[in-house]
Amino acid sequence: MNIVIASGKGGTGKTTIATNLALSLNGAVYLDCDVEEPDGHLFLKPVIEHKKTAFRLLPEIDYHKCTFCGQCAEICQYHALIVMPKQVLLFAEMCHSCGACAYFCPEGAIQEKKKPLGILRSGYVTPEGTEFVEGCLNIGEMMPGPLIRQVKEMMVPDRINILDAPPGTACPMVETVKNTDYCLLVTEPTPFGLHDLKLTVKVLQILQLPFGVLENKAMPQNDLIDKYCQDEGIPVLLRVPYDRQLAEAYSRGEPAVRVFPEMKQKFQKLFSRVENILKTKKQPIPITFEEKEK
Repeated sequence: MNIVIASGKGGTGKTTIATNLALSLNGAVYLDCDVEEPDGHLFLKPVIEHKKTAFRLLPEIDYHKCTFCGQCAEICQYHALIVMPKQVLLFAEMCHSCGACAYFCPEGAIQEKKKPLGILRSGYVTPEGTEFVEGCLNIGEMMPGPLIRQVKEMMVPDRINILDAPPGTACPMVETVKNTDYCLLVTEPTPFGLHDLKLTVKVLQILQLPFGVLENKAMPQNDLIDKYCQDEGIPVLLRVPYDRQLAEAYSRGEPAVRVFPEMKQKFQKLFSRVENILKTKKQPIPITFEEKEK
């Protein structure tokens, strides 16, 4: 099962939720797909076993074969190629390494060459034994998508894979959620949190991916998120309270499930709700705020 933890904006606690959920589930794999600013390792403090350079492929023109027909530029959806009378210009920052230009070149004049993209690290977290995977994009690199795909290639079949997505609704987030089973949207009860939640909901509706909401920093007197989710028929699967002790543990880089045993039970119930949704294809009965105290 592949579950993505996403958010419409930064600062909602997405990585906090993703790391705590991964630690709560036996045999889970945590994959940090926020490759521009990966910070899950700050909470998990993994033992790194493997580290390797990640590459992406860029087209290289063989001018002995090229007839400057322009077909490569026509096929490129990202306008990364421009064919001049005697030269082919490549805008590497716009290339998505899809390989279409090389595949469709009628003269076979395009070969793909490797360019360093970033670093892939993997290991495990003690004492839980959670597997850890992280991608870190090189400084100045403009295309996180190819690295995110390489992180996702390290998902373990028949295991619970928790994917920590980049914040927002742009291409990196979409690349992370593609071909996964479920998405948990982390939000906070503020006008900014609600605004960006709405944007993320629209993206997931277009992608036709099942999703639910997790409200972080929840307060009983604030029903901003509840009203929206109720009107839209979106399940709120968990509320993590606005709590000083949780904030203090966070500031020390300590996962809540290690400090407060009751939090581990809450995250396990969260996973059970997601699992039940996927099995029955039915949305759960919305939980009440008071359930956080149980």
